[in-house]
Amino acid sequence: MTTTVLHTEASTSRFAHIKEQDLDLQIHYNDTGGNGPVVVMIHGSGPGASGWANFNRNVQPLYDAGFRVILMDCPGWSKSDPIVCTGSRSDLNGRALKGLLDVLNIERAHIIGNSMGGHSTVAFSLANPERIGKIVLMGGGTGGPSQFVPMPAEGIKLLQALYREPTIENLRRMMQVFVFDTKNLTEELFQARLDNMLSRREHLDNFVKSLEANPRQFPDFGPRLGEIKAPALIIWGRDDRFVPMDIGLRLLWGMADAEFHIFSRCGHWAQWEHADKFNNMVIEFFSRRD
Repeated sequence: MTTTVLHTEASTSRFAHIKEQDLDLQIHYNDTGGNGPVVVMIHGSGPGASGWANFNRNVQPLYDAGFRVILMDCPGWSKSDPIVCTGSRSDLNGRALKGLLDVLNIERAHIIGNSMGGHSTVAFSLANPERIGKIVLMGGGTGGPSQFVPMPAEGIKLLQALYREPTIENLRRMMQVFVFDTKNLTEELFQARLDNMLSRREHLDNFVKSLEANPRQFPDFGPRLGEIKAPALIIWGRDDRFVPMDIGLRLLWGMADAEFHIFSRCGHWAQWEHADKFNNMVIEFFSRRD
């Protein structure tokens, strides 16, 4: 009889001290353990974001499919050390990921990146091509302007306003455009997210300082996308009001081995809004022998 291991945020919570180039930080991560292929998930840049908050609907299904799942909290988010980023946030997170994989003695991993996590996945892939299996990018991967939507997009403006004034009203405004179907956005969810944000106020202040030092935190990797040879699955919400869908088409056009799936009635959080279909699609993609 097989016993299913049910994972929680608390049961998977871990810390690692990384030293990678200019970084000397304590990084928080969640780790399901297991002997299967490693899948690392990297969250977005929203206030109060964390690996578990972004991917809690995806961890158990991937583990049950035979994968070891790791969620990295990027420097400056959740329980990881604070930092002010004056250069490329994408590359900083990529270096942090390399440091974490080195500490864990993981040579090769599949990576899932959402929004900022997508930018970070591309940065890591360019710097460490030999350590990439396959990659999944949702709502991010490269900077640069949309050809159809004025930039910064509506959602990004609301996100930055929330960092500067972390109130429940500003949080509601951002979340109303974050997902397509808002019926699951409860007052309990809003309060929990606000409490998480305010528990690490230095993260909020440092994000604002980082933007003041360098407004372009996420560089345009468009000219280098052809260097990525790893198979890539690009997933986007048709109704994304943070990163317009044509950015996903730029990724598809630029990478050598990529495919693109679009969810209708979906905003910036495909892995949460369409969790079952997302999980099945990603499991099939990672399991496929190309």
